[in-house]
Amino acid sequence: TTMSKFLQDASFTKDSNTGSVGRKQWGLWVTGVVGGTLIALYAVATPFVIPALRKICLPFVPATPAQIENVLKMLQSRTGSLVDIGSGDGRIVIAAAKQGYRAVGYELNPWLVWYSRYRAWREGVHHNTRFYIADLWKVNFSQYTNVVIFGVPQMMPQLEDKLLSELQITAKVIACRFPFPTWAPDHMTGEGIDTVWAYDAKSFQNGHFPSRSRGTETL
Repeated sequence: TTMSKFLQDASFTKDSNTGSVGRKQWGLWVTGVVGGTLIALYAVATPFVIPALRKICLPFVPATPAQIENVLKMLQSRTGSLVDIGSGDGRIVIAAAKQGYRAVGYELNPWLVWYSRYRAWREGVHHNTRFYIADLWKVNFSQYTNVVIFGVPQMMPQLEDKLLSELQITAKVIACRFPFPTWAPDHMTGEGIDTVWAYDAKSFQNGHFPSRSRGTETL
């Protein structure tokens, strides 16, 4: 009976240890999954959250079909290169490329840039499009003859000064959703959030080239 009791105690101890190890492994697995999920969420969310913490935020709000149509209407009879400042998921750049423009998009969110490149490839216009991960305030736009911006009121005065100092006299600026504060638009179309304002550089520059030197980068 003593031997039987010993064997029973040993078996109980083995089962207890096995159960403890199993629970420990399960706990480690759960911790790993939760930790990995949090890291993945952080990696995905950070590019969207960080811009919101900037002094001037340019949030991602997809352009509506009417806005795209109005932008293209303002571009009729225009030629040259086109840039979309804060290009989001690339729909304006892609739409312009389908109209024959060599179009470029600048966007701070890398996920949106990668998705834009994929969309351009899927739509068959990747040869006429470029998408860059960049802060718009660090980019010189002097090489572009057509500029599209989906801005917010807080950034428009500063952007007005930047474009005034950089753009060629032949350039056209198209603002969507919000107009520039002091420039008088040469053309306007649409209603509500779909309103688009077009500004000719020769109007807001009073017929003079900006004194600041211009870049020579091309698409």
